Amino acid sequence: MGNAPAAGHALDVLTLLATHPGPMPAGAIGRALGLPRSSTYHLLTVLCERGYVAHLPQERRYGLGPAAWELGSAYQRQAPLQRYARPMLARLAERTGRNAHFAVLHGRDVLYVIEERAPGGPRLVTDVGVRLPAHLTASGLAVLSALPAQQIRALFPGRDALVDRDGRGWPTVSALRRELMATRARGYALEVDLVTAGFSSVGCAVLDHTGHPVAGVAVTYPSAEVGAADEARLADSVARTTTTLSNLLAGRS
Repeated sequence: MGNAPAAGHALDVLTLLATHPGPMPAGAIGRALGLPRSSTYHLLTVLCERGYVAHLPQERRYGLGPAAWELGSAYQRQAPLQRYARPMLARLAERTGRNAHFAVLHGRDVLYVIEERAPGGPRLVTDVGVRLPAHLTASGLAVLSALPAQQIRALFPGRDALVDRDGRGWPTVSALRRELMATRARGYALEVDLVTAGFSSVGCAVLDHTGHPVAGVAVTYPSAEVGAADEARLADSVARTTTTLSNLLAGRS
């Protein structure tokens, strides 16, 4: 831990509490981190005084405190994912010559938060601030394919949850589930003519450190201009972008 072992141990305590399903006794914290009893109690006392850890005396356990919540909220307010993504989306659009999009799941929709147009690229409906049904978009399908099956059932309990776009869409929930299975097997999502007739998109999901999908990245192109080989190359470019973003979110270089 270099020249700051106490700081490292304090961060280890916070990380342990953040990843544990509930508050923990001091002894369990010390054993999990290999810390002496006295050091464990000293760290917990300091962290409690600063508000990062809360002591639950009736349970004789320790959990995360309000300062930890504030720190996480500040992280969200600074929108680090969007900050990371914007220059990468610009490079993706330049590298592929196609419009690139970055979208997040909001209920059964995706919300587009970044749109990078390639030089001479067409203006599309996927502009910043636009919402579209997630199951009709490549970025949305990529995110949905990475969700647990029970969450898909909750989002799409029946046919009524499946809206279409000008008559284009999935006829049944079973058909959507088959497409999500195909997406996982393929390694990327593919959308053809569902959002705009004559245009297709390929997309991949950005995953956080737990493997949960937090966003989708896609590129869009005229369907007639791209064959199977070019589609695979575009998908590979998108996948490299989302892998880099996922690694950044997980703290990996």
